[in-house]
Order: sequence, then structure tokens, then C-alpha cells
Amino acid sequence: MLLITGASGGLGQLVAEHAAGRDDVLLGTRSPDLPGSRRLDFDDPASLPEAMAGVDTLLMISAGYGEDDTVTARHEAAVSAAEKAGVSHLVYTSLSGDGDHLPYALAHRWTERRLRRSPLAWTVLRNGLYAELLAVLAAPDSEGRITAPLGEGRLAAVARADLAEAAFRVASDPAPHGGRVYELVGEVALGGADLAAAVAGTYTPAALGEARAAVAASGAAPFQVPMLVGTCSAVAHGFLEGSGRPGDLRALLGRAPQPALDVYTRAVRAGRGGHG
Repeated sequence: MLLITGASGGLGQLVAEHAAGRDDVLLGTRSPDLPGSRRLDFDDPASLPEAMAGVDTLLMISAGYGEDDTVTARHEAAVSAAEKAGVSHLVYTSLSGDGDHLPYALAHRWTERRLRRSPLAWTVLRNGLYAELLAVLAAPDSEGRITAPLGEGRLAAVARADLAEAAFRVASDPAPHGGRVYELVGEVALGGADLAAAVAGTYTPAALGEARAAVAASGAAPFQVPMLVGTCSAVAHGFLEGSGRPGDLRALLGRAPQPALDVYTRAVRAGRGGHG
């Protein structure tokens, strides 16, 4: 039996689509209202033993945004519950290796270390940043201007749907992937000028300080301000460009990844981006 956590989140919903009609897959959510779902709340450790009963493989989707101590506590509760429940293999959606400069990397690296100390078999999927996220960070304004502080940097963004498909493929047959760490980033890095050209706009990057003030004034939670500005800074300073070569994502999918620029363009036109 496979249990997918975070099945109501952005990534989790896409993973769950691959499980449609299968009676060997359970969906873990805070408020279960779908067939084959179980209540699973990382902030309520008492919910975890029942949710994981009879589960052989756990696909643990990173437990949302928050301060580091909040996220690591969620992950500790989930891993400990999996160990106690007799889960055989845990597949974890982490953050790409080149993301170590990002403000939210610590909780992911802590969780990876926790898994290495665990008796569980494990696989780590180090997901790159979503192309859909660019539609939030670098959304054009009403006049088509993109002012995100990305400088001359580029991002090896990846379609969230591709990451969902790769996660389901691995979790459906985890044994060949035991002890593996996969780097799942895009093959073509995108810069601000590329994004502007795709939506017939212009690119004039703001300074990081301006962006920080704008995010702080937007009503974002305090921890989200460095998260968003730090992401832009890491892109601008060239830390998230990827290798530009076919990598683990193509190998797991058995095909070329979706062009991230197409994903960005569709997300902008639909007026949405995404997290989770």
C-alpha cells in the first residue's frame, strides 16, 4: 500500500491524479473528503499512526512553508511515525542541491540527514523550483513590465506536473531507487529577458531592497519575506542555473521534460502561479 501525504496541496494533487482508480494507493490530507483518503496532519502527530497503518511505501511531500523549527518538527513526526508503523520505504520530495543558498533549504537538508539515520529504506527527490513559481516571482504588471530582481541570472525551472509524475513513478516501484538522491531540475535555464519575450513584455529588474519592501507591504507572513526575496537573490547571483544537460528528471520520466517557458507562459495567462 502506498500513502501519499499532502494530497490536497499543489504537488500532491498532481501526484494523486496518477493514482486515480488504484485501490493500492491512499491519499493523506488534513480534511479527508475523497475516496481512498485518510486524515493525516503533520501538526497533529496523534493522527499519524492510524493514517500509516498497513502502509508499505510513504511518499512524503514536504510539509509546507513555515519557520524551520515548524517544518522540521512536522517532518520528524512523520518519519518517526513511519518507523513505528512498519513502513518499508519512504520517498521524500526535497529541494535541489543547488538550492542550498535558499532561505528554506535547511529543513530539507535536515530531513535528508534524518532519513540517513533511519532504518527505513529511502529515496530523496531533490525538486527544482517550479516554472509556475516564476509566474508569481516574475509576473508582468498590467503594462507587461517584469520587475522581479533576477538581474542577469537564470533559473533551471521545472514543470510541477513533471515532478509529480516522477514522484509517482518512483513511489510506485521504490525498490530500484533505494538510497538514491535524484536532482530534478530543468534542462533550459530561464532569465528575466526570456520571460518578458514570452509574454510580449519588458524586463527591468528592480533592486532587491525594493522587492523586499514590496513583499513586506503585501501582507506576506514574516518568514515569507526572506523566502521570496532570497529566491530572487539566488537566481540573480547565478546559483540556480542548472547544468544545461539531460539529467535525472528525463531519466525518471523516460522523456524530455516539459519546456519550462511554456509552463510559465500558460501560468501567467491563467493568472496563477503556485507553491506546495
